[in-house]
Amino acid sequence: MEDRINHKESMTAEEKAACDLPRISTEQNTGNKRKLYIESYGCQMNFSDSEIVTSIMHKNGFDTTNSMELADVIFINTCSIRENAEQKVRNRLAQFNTLKKRKRSLTIGVLGCMAERLKAKFLEEEKIVDLVIGPDAYRDLPNLMAEADEGNKAVNVFLSKEETYADISPVRLNSNGVSAFVSIMRGCDNMCSFCVVPFTRGRERSRDPQSILKETLELVEQGYKEVTLLGQNVDSYKWQSEDGSEKVNFAQLLEKVALVSPDLRVRFSTSHPKDITDEVLYTIKKYENICNYIHLPVQSGNSRILDLMNRTYTREWYLDRVKAIRNIIGEDCGISSDMITGFCTETEEEHQETLSLMEEAKFHFAYMFAYSERPGTLAQKKYADDIPEETKMRRLTEVINLQQEHSLYRNKEALGKVHKVLVEGESKKSDQEYKGRNSENTVVVFPKGNSKIGDYVNVLVTDCSLATLFGEIIEIIPSSTKIS
Repeated sequence: MEDRINHKESMTAEEKAACDLPRISTEQNTGNKRKLYIESYGCQMNFSDSEIVTSIMHKNGFDTTNSMELADVIFINTCSIRENAEQKVRNRLAQFNTLKKRKRSLTIGVLGCMAERLKAKFLEEEKIVDLVIGPDAYRDLPNLMAEADEGNKAVNVFLSKEETYADISPVRLNSNGVSAFVSIMRGCDNMCSFCVVPFTRGRERSRDPQSILKETLELVEQGYKEVTLLGQNVDSYKWQSEDGSEKVNFAQLLEKVALVSPDLRVRFSTSHPKDITDEVLYTIKKYENICNYIHLPVQSGNSRILDLMNRTYTREWYLDRVKAIRNIIGEDCGISSDMITGFCTETEEEHQETLSLMEEAKFHFAYMFAYSERPGTLAQKKYADDIPEETKMRRLTEVINLQQEHSLYRNKEALGKVHKVLVEGESKKSDQEYKGRNSENTVVVFPKGNSKIGDYVNVLVTDCSLATLFGEIIEIIPSSTKIS
C-alpha cells in the first residue's frame, strides 16, 4: 500500500491487494531449533508488538520463519477495530487448524486485541487455539509456551497499568532497513464510544524517555533513517521520574528524538484533536527532520455526532486545530484524517456537515469507513445502530469521492516543486524506479539514477495520480555524521 492510509475503494488495484495482506515474519536462522511464524493484522501498534513478541521468543529458543508449514508455533496478532478483521482471523485460524491435523505438535496462539473478548470462544467453545495472550502479557510467553508444550491450554489477558516493554529490544520484522517503529506509550484513556481499544489495550502509560532515546540511537547506529513514534494518542504522552523532579511531555520528547541525529527523520502517529498543542506544532516547525505531517482523525464534521462519539471536541475546535497547523507549520503540511459515516442517529444534514468540513480542511488523504458496531463499546451499550446499511454505504461513497478530489488537488499542488525524499525501496511497478515519501507523507516514485536505498534525494515532481507523485532526481543529498 506504499505505506499510505486510504480507504480501499479509493486505492489502485495494487494497493487494495497490499492492504488485504498481513505482516508476516521473515526468515531468521541463528541456530535456534524451533521456528515461530507470526502474522500481524491491523494498526502499526500491532506490528510493533509483533517485533516485541519475536524478541521474547528469540531469547527463548525460537527463530522466525515466513512459512507456516515449517513452523512449530503459529501466532496471529489480531485487530478488533472492524468486524471483517475478526472474520478474517477466524478464517485464518481454520486454515492453521487444517495444518495442525497433519502436524499434531503445532502450537497455535492468538495475540493482541481479540484476546480478552474472545478468549473463552477460542479456547473452550471452538477449541481452535492453544494459547491466548493479551497485549500486556507478552513477558509471560515463556511460561505460557511451557504450559502449551505440556498439552495444556494457556491464557493471560491481564491488562497492566505499568507495562511498556521499555527494556525489550524489538526484532525488526519486514524491515527495509530504513524505517522503524518506536513505541512511546501504550493504552488509551479517551473512551470514544465507538472504539474497543481502551478495553483491549488498557489505560494510558508512557514509556521512559531515556529508553526511547536509547532505542532510537541504536537504530541510527544500525543505519536506519526514519522512526515513527507510536501511541494510541501520542499527544497525551506524559512521563515523570519517580521523585517528580523530571517531567517530559510529547513536544519535549519529540525534540529529544529529533536531536539524536539531523539525518534521522521523525514521524509520529496518532494525534488526538483535543490534545495536540501549539507547543507540538512549533517543535515540528523548529526541526527540519521532524516531518511536516499529522494524522488528525476527525471522525465526523458535526458537533452533536462528535458528542455522541465522546470525542470531547466540537467541529469548531477541530477546524481551529487545522488552522493552527496551517498557520504555524505551513499550508503544505500534510494532514490526513479518519471519517466514520452512518454513526448512530446521524441525519442527512449532519452527514453534509462532514462533507463541508472536508471541503474546508482538504485533507491530503484519509481512512474512511462506514460505522460498524463493536461488542462491548459504549455505543453498543447506549445507542441503537439505526442507520440502514445502504445509507451508510451511500454516504461513505460520497465521502470517498470527495476525498479523491482533495487528494488529487493536494498532489497537484506539488507539481513543479522540489521535494526531499527518503529512498525506501523499489517501486512495485518497476525495478528501474525507487519509491519514498516526502515530508508530507506522500509517496514519490522516480527513476533510480545513482541513488540507493537509504539516501535522501531532492526530486522535482513532474506528474501525479490520486495517491502518488512522480518525478526526477535532481540531487542526492550528502549525509551528516553528527549524532548527539
